[in-house]
Amino acid sequence: MVLKSFVEVRPDSHFPIQNLPFGVFKPEPNSEPRPGVAIADSVLDLSVISSAGLFDGKFLNNSDCFNQPNLNKFLELGRPAWREARSTLQKLLSADEPTLRDNEILKRKALLPMDKVQMLLPIAIGDYTDFFASMHHAKNCGLIFRGPENPINPNWFHIPIAYHGRASSIVISGTDIIRPRGQGHPTGNTPYFGPSRKLDFELEMAAVVGPGNGLGRPIDVNEAADHIFGLVLMNDWSGTTISPWIVTLDALEPFAIDAPEQNPPPLPYLTEKKSKNYDISLQVSVTPAGHQETCIVTRSNFKNLYWTITQQLAHHTINGCNLRPGDLFGTGTISGPEPESYGCLLELTWNGQKPLSLGRATRTFLEDGDEVIFTGCCKGEGYNVGFGMCSGKILPSPP
Repeated sequence: MVLKSFVEVRPDSHFPIQNLPFGVFKPEPNSEPRPGVAIADSVLDLSVISSAGLFDGKFLNNSDCFNQPNLNKFLELGRPAWREARSTLQKLLSADEPTLRDNEILKRKALLPMDKVQMLLPIAIGDYTDFFASMHHAKNCGLIFRGPENPINPNWFHIPIAYHGRASSIVISGTDIIRPRGQGHPTGNTPYFGPSRKLDFELEMAAVVGPGNGLGRPIDVNEAADHIFGLVLMNDWSGTTISPWIVTLDALEPFAIDAPEQNPPPLPYLTEKKSKNYDISLQVSVTPAGHQETCIVTRSNFKNLYWTITQQLAHHTINGCNLRPGDLFGTGTISGPEPESYGCLLELTWNGQKPLSLGRATRTFLEDGDEVIFTGCCKGEGYNVGFGMCSGKILPSPP
């Protein structure tokens, strides 16, 4: 029997009672930020629920984690507290539970229309790392830049490659992105300097770290999932844009599938007893500048990752690196094996050699005024577990 909420949920909604992703929002422009969960087209204000004494379990009773401007204090509490919160909220929002359903004053105060609130970054991100975990993306980049003789370096199959990025340039969905400037290949003896000529999107997801680890104390790969709160959509372009709602691993568990076979077998510290990915359908759409028509350019899936998020986290800590609640690590571009599942314009246009048709427009790379929209969703029996939308529009580089 499918769990139902007293809040009306449209059949195509990303946010049924089976999901309940966490975010941070402001009810009014001058309000203080506070945590919430998405349910249908509403946001449930967790500060109101907490103040009403409805988080009365072992881990959350008397906690002020939902009276904070971000989710970091809640993330630090770990999986037992996360599960207690999820269980409490599912009960409160269920169709046959009167506590919230029949309390009109509390319901009016706690349930707010999603289109009337301002979504914010849900976490204070201390550190951000971006991985390179899709074999198809790695192969395509190698073919483009190195040729068919050695498209993927052999060490890629032994180590989840990553780089450390700047957390300060991570922004929430809906934030405009200014075209960056920098140096490029010389046309003569002088390097080009000016606006980027090949501005791209990169279809990624990102894992949000919960409890961290002590300096010098690696996290076992088979315990890594307890250190991951959930996932967000992520567009790694000039700056990094993430979706506002964090979908928990518990909500994604019904969609867990076996990860791809890894050959050669990974080193012992990366060998998992149960290696899994998630069946999350991903889509990228572009609305070209000056056009109203939005065109789907990519359909991929989270399951296309070669290195799992738990392997990524274990590798990140193997040298003793200490993670902290709210740290973020991206998957890298998630490309599939077919051309229509490539996760960036570099691949889709083969570095500009094959222009992409977008209705009445064509593109090799992004132009000023283009809007890029990511969506991600899991299909359950009679419900969806989705991530909402991750979007941004390109603004011209400053003169």
